[in-house]
Amino acid sequence: MANHPVAPAVLTEEQRAALTVWSRSRVLPQRQVLRARIILLAAEGVPTNSIATRLECSVPTARLWRQRFAEAGLAGLEEDAPGRGRPAIYDERTVAKVISVTLGTPPRGETHWSSTAVAERVGVSATTVLRIWREQKIQPFRTRGFKFSTDPELVGKVTDVVGLYLHPPEKAVVLCVDEKSQIQALDRTQPLLPMRPGQVERRTHDYVRHGTATLFAALDVATGEVTGRTYARHRHQEFLKFLQLVAKRYPRGQVHMVLDNYRTHKHPVVQAWLHTHPRIHLHFTPTSASWMNQVETWFSIVHRKAIRRGVFRSVPHLKDAIQRFIDSWNGRRHPFVWVKTADEILAHANQKAISAALH
Repeated sequence: MANHPVAPAVLTEEQRAALTVWSRSRVLPQRQVLRARIILLAAEGVPTNSIATRLECSVPTARLWRQRFAEAGLAGLEEDAPGRGRPAIYDERTVAKVISVTLGTPPRGETHWSSTAVAERVGVSATTVLRIWREQKIQPFRTRGFKFSTDPELVGKVTDVVGLYLHPPEKAVVLCVDEKSQIQALDRTQPLLPMRPGQVERRTHDYVRHGTATLFAALDVATGEVTGRTYARHRHQEFLKFLQLVAKRYPRGQVHMVLDNYRTHKHPVVQAWLHTHPRIHLHFTPTSASWMNQVETWFSIVHRKAIRRGVFRSVPHLKDAIQRFIDSWNGRRHPFVWVKTADEILAHANQKAISAALH
């Protein structure tokens, strides 16, 4: 049969973008990926026979999906003909039994069910169990942590801190302050093997400890600039020194600091110093809610980018690395954007309301 040219498929920008994503996907069904590639080639004016040859599919298949797209657009590529695909090999009773077993008590000595264990109990294949789990959105192999704050001043503290983020006082500086303690200066027992094409960076699993340091940091909410200093310990003495450093860094105007409830931050010596410096105001996050302190986000960045994969032969070497990162950060600093209102946070912090909704 002659390979006569045909009119190319006409795509809008949205259709082309969607089809391009589909054609490169590793999670969509392969039949949908194939359909996207057929239409993209058709849009380039490639004849149907040539499309079939390139994509190693039949000519009727290429012709079918070109026709479906012409009639229904992207929706036509997502739909299968009635009865298409392998029929389910389990009924509703099997689904109910798999769910019941999965949500029940796991085997003796184990913390949760595996697909193999459920399959043996129910009398189906592990693949069937996994398919049912996926359909019912059950994931016994995963877990997430949570913590409800029991702070009696929860509402007031959340409202106070969020108010500083979203509506800071005029001409005042808002800082998020905390310390990252026990940062270890770890050295590997053998030199790193650097990354190269086809090979990730490698390092030995064992290491040598050379001591620890504590990083105190103050993040300017408006600019993202960080004032940092490392100390050997994290007592109230070091915290007071850092407060004095921050006070010199911001010598004029009102300064509002967001902190967690660590006892060092409320030490009598610290309170006495604050009494003589009335322009410095401390605002505390609720207990078990230190995540509200934006400097915690910055701590995670410095840990990933400067500490976790670092090799430090001494504590001074570790401190130098941290200071270099702070200098680099401040050269390209940016603030973090707070988007949650106090009401939105409190709606998810009400343990009784959430527990009632789950029962």
